[in-house]
Amino acid sequence: MSDLVGQYFDAAVAHLRRVRAEEAEPIDRAAVLLADAVADGRRIFTFGAGHSSLAAQDVVYRAGGLAVVNLLNVPGMTGVNVMPAPLGSALERVSGLATTTLDLTPATAGDLLFVISLSGCQVMPVELAAHARARGMHVVGVTSLAYPGRVGSRHPSGTYLKDHCDVVLDSKVAVGDAELRHPGAGTGFGSVSTIVTSALMQAVVVSAVGKLAERGITPPLFRSGNVDGGTDWNAELMAEHADRIYYAF
Repeated sequence: MSDLVGQYFDAAVAHLRRVRAEEAEPIDRAAVLLADAVADGRRIFTFGAGHSSLAAQDVVYRAGGLAVVNLLNVPGMTGVNVMPAPLGSALERVSGLATTTLDLTPATAGDLLFVISLSGCQVMPVELAAHARARGMHVVGVTSLAYPGRVGSRHPSGTYLKDHCDVVLDSKVAVGDAELRHPGAGTGFGSVSTIVTSALMQAVVVSAVGKLAERGITPPLFRSGNVDGGTDWNAELMAEHADRIYYAF
């Protein structure tokens, strides 16, 4: 193992340990919102733009995940699926795209939205979170609080994602999202944001699952489709909760 590989793993593990220690309380608060939403028959959505969409997708339609969590699929925002790729970054600065998408879903007051944005400064996540709260939805933001104050807001209000959330999960990722340096590289490298944001989202899910089980509510969890009986289990689960699942149609 090269020294750089070891440094990267050390940085990622240290980051996860820090988030585990320092974000326990907001993780619990977010898990309460998620457990309540599942128990009360509410609608649940996740959103992230660009690479932040990876963490949003990681808790949707997957083994061990809650069947009633849906991706808010804003056109052009799911990873790097648009060409040219910089178009995705440009779309994140377009006002009205995400809010219109949310308005075309069945989301109502009391429903839950997770908004994931590393910097929390772009127009789309700020506008979406503010709009969702104005509609009476609960909003959980997953962002890095290292950015506000060091990176200017791109939203006309001058606010950040953190300013429009019921709960904020701080990924603590440094500005620039680069953990490693090398004299011949020219710039930093070795991102940990996807690892950390995905871990935060999964932590909220597992905590919510535990809370539901403790209340005597069986969590609507998917099984792996790669194990015997998994496909049939998942089909029955999706049929049972079809009124809150929007990614199957």
